[in-house]
Amino acid sequence: MPVSLVILAAGQGTRMNSDLPKVLHHMAGSPLLHHAMQAGRSLGPERVVVVTGHGGDAVTRATLAFDEDALTVVQAEQLGTAHAVAQAAPLLADASGDVIVLYGDTPLVRPETLQAMQAARARHAIVVLGFHAADPGRYGRLLADGDSLLKIVEYKDASDEERAISLCNSGVIFADAKLMFSLVGEVGNANAAGEYYLTDLPELARKRGLSAGVVICPEDETLGVNTRIQLADAERAFQTRARAEALENGVTLTAPETVFFGLDTVVGRDAIIGPNVIFGPGVTVESGAEIKGFCHLEGCHISRGATVGPFARLRPGAELAEDVHVGNFVEIKNAILDEGVKVGHLTYIGDADIGEHTNIGAGTVTCNYDGVMKHRTRIGKNAFIGSDTMLVAPVSVGDGALTASGSVITEDVPAEALAISRAKQVNKPGLAAKLFARLRAIKAAKAKG
Repeated sequence: MPVSLVILAAGQGTRMNSDLPKVLHHMAGSPLLHHAMQAGRSLGPERVVVVTGHGGDAVTRATLAFDEDALTVVQAEQLGTAHAVAQAAPLLADASGDVIVLYGDTPLVRPETLQAMQAARARHAIVVLGFHAADPGRYGRLLADGDSLLKIVEYKDASDEERAISLCNSGVIFADAKLMFSLVGEVGNANAAGEYYLTDLPELARKRGLSAGVVICPEDETLGVNTRIQLADAERAFQTRARAEALENGVTLTAPETVFFGLDTVVGRDAIIGPNVIFGPGVTVESGAEIKGFCHLEGCHISRGATVGPFARLRPGAELAEDVHVGNFVEIKNAILDEGVKVGHLTYIGDADIGEHTNIGAGTVTCNYDGVMKHRTRIGKNAFIGSDTMLVAPVSVGDGALTASGSVITEDVPAEALAISRAKQVNKPGLAAKLFARLRAIKAAKAKG
């Protein structure tokens, strides 16, 4: 059955003490909003609507950066969760199938949990996600009989007996789209907060003779982020989960507690990840590759048998083919390194294409930026770039060519040619001793004065 996704992302998050909208604070290298969108994506939604409010323009940009087909709508006044969902109704008026409501500040709900809710829809008209809280606090309580949900009671409106219940409401709700919006239209605000709550929907459905159900997930999935402390807690929970999944999937982590994964990091079986490695968004490491310690990776692809680091940085657009070696203090950006390329140390390769089995010497720089535009460097296969070569783009070096150490290459180098571009060395016998003597005399005079 088709599914549409509504994500509530209108809150200001005043307790974050930040000018940034709450849902745009980062966890695992990506906005909280993207985590909710990623989880919802597992259901294959035919339409995605994000309800914005505070910082709406920035939230819209972030939404479209993740899914260019997503829709956004503004909740001008924050009058409760049912009011927020009602803002999405016009955009989903012709939607078929179901709709699920997620929250942009609740980033840890697992795809498997949403799929369990989808399966429960075969038994219930409305399905709510609940959890047993160690400290229920001010959460809304779920009054249930088995997997049948009788009622949701907000803490402010709950009796002492109801507050003693540990089964709590996450806010995530799954229902037929037309039913969802029909029930939202019936929600009133006769409650302690004077707001329109989605929590009224199960009871309203039961009054129509429809069933409501509950799916229970672990408490840590429902962690909402309202403060910097909770953001740190969510980061910790995400990384603990990601590390465990990597280990279970056959990845070696030599110091798991020091490795930080991104939202969409993919690491293949038998890959080896050293200590203090940080994955930003968009990283894929194929099976059998090795990332040594203290590397920072983002927006890159590392193929089977490649080695990276230690102390290397791969930036967006870095593509490493099989058996490539990128060593210590090397930075690669928007560059394609073909099979067997070696870039051992102390080098910057940006906006470049490097042919197979080429060796790049220490201190090499592709000078790709003229202050206005970026230019590309192309190096053929089996070439040898001598240490401390400056390649001033746009420039190309042919197959099997060689550049002499210390050269500044400003013109194309033909295949199998040797390029030398450096000033002629001149030696002045005895001059060093005279200069040192003079400098020491000046220093001594200053010390006395």
